[in-house]
Amino acid sequence: MHRPVVTRLAQYGGLALAELPPPYLAPSLHFSMTRTQSSNFSTTPVAAGRGRDLNRTRGVSAIHRTGPRFKLGVSKYPLPKPVSPESLPARSKAPNHGLWGFFPPSREGMSTPEFDLQFGRPWAITELRDKSWDDLHRLWWVCIKERNRIATSNLERERLKAGYGAHEADSREKAVTVTMHGIKHVLRERWYAYEEAQRLYAQGVRPEYETYMESSEAEETVSKP
Repeated sequence: MHRPVVTRLAQYGGLALAELPPPYLAPSLHFSMTRTQSSNFSTTPVAAGRGRDLNRTRGVSAIHRTGPRFKLGVSKYPLPKPVSPESLPARSKAPNHGLWGFFPPSREGMSTPEFDLQFGRPWAITELRDKSWDDLHRLWWVCIKERNRIATSNLERERLKAGYGAHEADSREKAVTVTMHGIKHVLRERWYAYEEAQRLYAQGVRPEYETYMESSEAEETVSKP
C-alpha cells in the first residue's frame, strides 16, 4: 500500500493506533505528512522593502571588482606609493656587523676545505667541569655561532653543487656537537648536585667545618691540645 494512503487510513480511523507498528519501524504512520515550504535563496521578505533593495552592500564583489555604491571613510585620503630602491640613501658598510659571523673570515659564501680542517679536539668533560657558569655560557654560544657558519656554507655548497668540502664540514660540526653535549652533561651534573644539596638541607643535614678543609689542615686541628 502506498505510504500516503496508509497515513490517511491511520489518521481517519482506518487502523487503530494500537495496531500500528512501532515508530522506529514505520515513522510515516505515526507522523502526518506535512508539506514543506520552499523558498528562494534570499530570506528577506519582499514586502519589507516594498520593492526596494535595503541592502547597502548589495553588488559589492571583490571577484567582479565592483565597488560600493557609497564613499567610504578613507576615500578622501590618497593611497601611499611604494618608494623605489634607487631613491633610498646608500647605507654605510659595517665591517664588524654581527651577520658576518655566519661567514668564514674570508667573508665568502662558502668556506674552503682547508679552513674547515683547521680545528682542534672537542672539549673534554673533565675540562668543562672546571669552568664557571659564565665561561660555559660563552662557550655554548661560540659553538652555536660555529654551527650557524657551517650551515651557511653547506647551503651555499648545495646551491652551487660544488661537490667538495662536505666531509670536512661534517667533521668540524661533529667536534662542535661533542663539545655542546659535554656542556649539557656538566650542567646536568650541577643541577643534580644542587637538588641533592637541597634535599639534604631539608632533612636537617648541615655540613661540618672539617669537610671544607684540606686533610692536612684537619689533622693539625685534631692534633692540637
